[in-house]
Amino acid sequence: MKRLQGKDLILVGLTLFSMFFGAGNLIFPPFVGAQAGSNTWLAMLGMAVSAVGLPVLGVVAVAKAGGLDTLGDRVHPVFSRIFTVACYLAIGPCLAIPRTASTSFEMAVTPFAGPEAPLALFQLAYTVVFFALALWVALKPEKLTDRLGKLLCPVLIVLILITFAGSLTHAWSGYGPAVTEGYGAHPVITGFLDGYQTMDAIAALVFGIVIAISIRARGVTEEREIVTGTVKAGFLAGGLLLVIYAMLAHMGALSGGRFPGASNGAGVLTNLVFELFGPLGMMLLAAIFVIACFNVCVGLITSCGEYFHKLWPKLSYRGWAAIFAGVSLVIANAGLNQILKFSVPVLGVLYPVAIVLMLLAVCHKWVKGRPGVYPAAVLCTTAASLLFAAADYLPGLKEVLAVLPLANVGLGWVLPAVIGLLLGLCFPQKTVKKG
Repeated sequence: MKRLQGKDLILVGLTLFSMFFGAGNLIFPPFVGAQAGSNTWLAMLGMAVSAVGLPVLGVVAVAKAGGLDTLGDRVHPVFSRIFTVACYLAIGPCLAIPRTASTSFEMAVTPFAGPEAPLALFQLAYTVVFFALALWVALKPEKLTDRLGKLLCPVLIVLILITFAGSLTHAWSGYGPAVTEGYGAHPVITGFLDGYQTMDAIAALVFGIVIAISIRARGVTEEREIVTGTVKAGFLAGGLLLVIYAMLAHMGALSGGRFPGASNGAGVLTNLVFELFGPLGMMLLAAIFVIACFNVCVGLITSCGEYFHKLWPKLSYRGWAAIFAGVSLVIANAGLNQILKFSVPVLGVLYPVAIVLMLLAVCHKWVKGRPGVYPAAVLCTTAASLLFAAADYLPGLKEVLAVLPLANVGLGWVLPAVIGLLLGLCFPQKTVKKG
């Protein structure tokens, strides 16, 4: 019986890291550092929980449950289908896949284009080439470990290390003060909430399909060993994410408010790297963004294609992959800031539900005899998340919801989740057969 270990484990771990580490992972840590200033490491403590801890927890939860569908079925089959499809669409063609192209375009093309350049036309041409290449690689998911883990991921890590080394040798003035109220007053919680934007906790729930294919391609066939290998790869990828995030946040904090015109992390990195390396640095940063975003794009197209082919097998995996690449191409041309703005309320609904599901999965052996726990906890969490998302559009609702503890810091769903859990524990206990 073959196990995933040694070189194969490292390759699969690097593959998972490369699938996680894309646009959001590049632009949010330096922006957190730039905004948090002297509170950067408190902010990163919160971000590490939501952008590293939760993704690892998601990989473990789904691996042990046997898939996101199985995990969702513990709530209800209808919920399972709706939530799983919503997750795939969010981290797929509706948000995350288009973001890989729009972000890499902003970094690889926009800085080099003249002021009179037709950027809209350039972006269209870039996204066509970007998604055509990503689709070509994604059409053979069993080859992802060789193409991402062996080749592109090591190149990406080396380029990031070069950039970080440059920041260590530059004469910076140190961290400045926090420049936003959230990072000044509640840095840990604000960092936790901003970690949602990486989308990795949701991505972790759906990457299991691709990682299982990669592990089987290494000759591991025993289902238990595939689960064990997936968990090990998750921890390896999480550790690497944490190190890279710390480097990027440090670089952003060193900018110390030097680039007040930057509206997102891409702008912070652009200005910072140009100051470090000049025009050559812009080429270095462009390569980092293109490789990182391309890796994630391939992983997401593959995951979504595999899942929807499983759901509706009449259309081939290749057909679904092509559809997702095409839809993402259209949405990507809306621009990075528009995509980021739309992602906030969507992730505000999905993330709390995903967190509760992960925590219940980890505690499954203690609650599996209580059939009401999953439905009650998830129902209350979902209801609260939807109400908070609607509060920006319904007059008076925000004031009503403000009575909930932690509502002022974006965690108003926590108490409803706890109430749902307690209600679920009140349901009659079901006898669980041993064995």
